Amino acid sequence: MSSLTVSDLATVAAPATDGDVAVRLENVSVRYRVPHERIGTLKEYAIRALQRRVKNNEFWALRDINLEVRRGEVFGIIGRNGAGKSTLLKVVARVLRPTTGRVWIRGRVAPLLEFGAGFHPELTGRENIFLNGTLLGFSRREMENKFERIVDFAELWDFIDAPLRTYSSGMIARLGFAIATDVTPDVLIVDEVLSVGDEAFQRKAAARMNAFRQSGATILLVTHNMSTMVAACQRALWIEQGEAKASGRPEEVAQAYLRGWPA
Repeated sequence: MSSLTVSDLATVAAPATDGDVAVRLENVSVRYRVPHERIGTLKEYAIRALQRRVKNNEFWALRDINLEVRRGEVFGIIGRNGAGKSTLLKVVARVLRPTTGRVWIRGRVAPLLEFGAGFHPELTGRENIFLNGTLLGFSRREMENKFERIVDFAELWDFIDAPLRTYSSGMIARLGFAIATDVTPDVLIVDEVLSVGDEAFQRKAAARMNAFRQSGATILLVTHNMSTMVAACQRALWIEQGEAKASGRPEEVAQAYLRGWPA
């Protein structure tokens, strides 16, 4: 573990008042249960469960996470694969209920958690826009009003009536970003989904996120690119094996993270 801890960085900024806070996590932990052995079918699982013959392995994806993110802040989250970053974002997005602890969110959350989340590969881009909009809580009429703006921003007019399975990962990321950000959210969650887009779209997406920040939106950004985190974020959190290892100024968190890698 790095010598830089959460408590070491507690004096970086004054404590936020309730009116300043967009996201607050208090002692949040998430426990997953995974079957000890592979079970081929749901029927077999149900039979074993009734007979109490299902053995589960348990592991904690998050342990006692305490976090406050301010309104209008770009907050970075870093950590190795499997560290618990995506689980944390799913808790903030209300996709996942924590096993213990409390989560408090102010306003509307727009999550961009993974490629194709909320999309169906056999439906067209057009159909997926309406499907994804429904999942985000918009009516069909609202999505009809938003449709042209979404396709314009994603630059997908030539492919909008093709099945999503024919799209590249970059095209899917562009479509998902365009849908989620058509209306300024209070909290925007971005989980590395823009790393596959071309440079021109990355610049356009960065400009939109910057406009959101200037309008008072809060952005949670997961990235493996330390320079991106340092340039874009006001504060950051390093997670390792589900635990908070360091939090504070992004350049100091990045240094702690790099020092924490095994030699």
